Amino acid sequence: MRGFTPLTHGASIALTIALRCDALPLDAGAETAATSAPSAAASDVPVTDVTSHGPYAGPPPTTTGALSTAVLAASIPARPPEAYKLRYPADGRLHQVEPAPYTPGGGVGTNGSEPVYRVQSDFDYQSVALGLYQEWIELDLFHYGLATYPVAEFEANGLTAEDRYLLQFMAEQEVGHATLLTNMLGPEAPVQCTYNYPPANLREYLDFCQKLTRWGESGVYGFLNHLDAREVGQLLLQSITTEARQQMVFRQFAGLFPMPVWFEVGVPQSWAWTLLAPYIASCPRGQTRLVWQNFPALHVLNQPNPARVDGAGAWDETLGDYANTLSTAGLSASDDACVGAPAVGANCGPAITRNRTRPLSYPGRRVFLQWDEPGRAVGPNNSYVTSTTAGPPRFAAWVSQLNVTYSPLLNVSGNAGYTVQPDVSTFAGDPAVNGTMFLALTDRDLPVTPFNLSLVNPFVNALTLYQAG
Repeated sequence: MRGFTPLTHGASIALTIALRCDALPLDAGAETAATSAPSAAASDVPVTDVTSHGPYAGPPPTTTGALSTAVLAASIPARPPEAYKLRYPADGRLHQVEPAPYTPGGGVGTNGSEPVYRVQSDFDYQSVALGLYQEWIELDLFHYGLATYPVAEFEANGLTAEDRYLLQFMAEQEVGHATLLTNMLGPEAPVQCTYNYPPANLREYLDFCQKLTRWGESGVYGFLNHLDAREVGQLLLQSITTEARQQMVFRQFAGLFPMPVWFEVGVPQSWAWTLLAPYIASCPRGQTRLVWQNFPALHVLNQPNPARVDGAGAWDETLGDYANTLSTAGLSASDDACVGAPAVGANCGPAITRNRTRPLSYPGRRVFLQWDEPGRAVGPNNSYVTSTTAGPPRFAAWVSQLNVTYSPLLNVSGNAGYTVQPDVSTFAGDPAVNGTMFLALTDRDLPVTPFNLSLVNPFVNALTLYQAG
């Protein structure tokens, strides 16, 4: 078997697999063990352990704001569907000649041309670069957890040596992901930075990880099918499906139901960058900058707390960060904390699955919100600035699964108000508002769908994650 051709940046990058299997006579006593020389493999990108963590404390940045060039319009207008997309009869019959046996007509990238695994546009480059920033922080974050929290704390939370090795293996996966994306971007690809994490203990760390991997996964789903480079999209798909498994593992570590939705949500790049950038403290001089917007933070005052038996009863139990990471500071181990709780449906220790008797959130729940003003310095070296082009906020946009559902923003006073969780389903039997999902404030209830969600960006006031389940 000949392995993958090493990935390098150039005019043509090919991945090839050749497999030759000769028929052998069946022999029940045949020797099954064999030895073979290891095949050559592509080298990893240079990786070093980040030696410092904490907020940026350096000099003011010399460059601020998102990368930009000439801008043609304030927003992209909504248009009717392209006519050709409504023409195919979709009746189960073949309507085109077959280019080869067993090969229906149509498709993209199916004409036999050699695949080229490199970005093809600014959209491609900036999207994949955002993904690489995400891979780098995950690589560090997973190592950070193992280095920071003692074995005794893992064991007190029900996590064994085998669980800790799984965390280590997930960090090793990120080396592969960072290598792949770096090779598709070329020599100016973003490199490792230093980071600032809010958790003070392992329980908070696990919640932060399941939230960070949620926006990492959803951020790629949001742009994957918009890429000009379909070949790049194929490889990204094969890496992001691994990250989806990581997100589920962290939910299991945290005692949450592992997959409470029928569909995973995709979000625009600016949403992922908004949530990621505040945790990047500094990057090396000359680091490639991103074009994406940083929205102001949205704080959920009664964010459901998965570390509490009555998670929906939480008030002011977050770390105050962009992701609304849970805080354990106000929990009494004997009364409120759910790790080790004796009752079925109350215990939230790590498990393959948990099913809470008391839901974390529910339709009709009042959700109390505060939001920041724009103009805050965030991100690497405090060199990006939060902004919004929206008018005064009027709606909360619940973005989960296949749905964007708006609920009115009520009792607004200054930068505070509340909304009511809507009762909405994707299909009958599947509550749309569930899992670790996205919550935004907007100045209008613009109709959008999973493929054109980014059209809402000019009307977004603030953004966060909501722990609905």
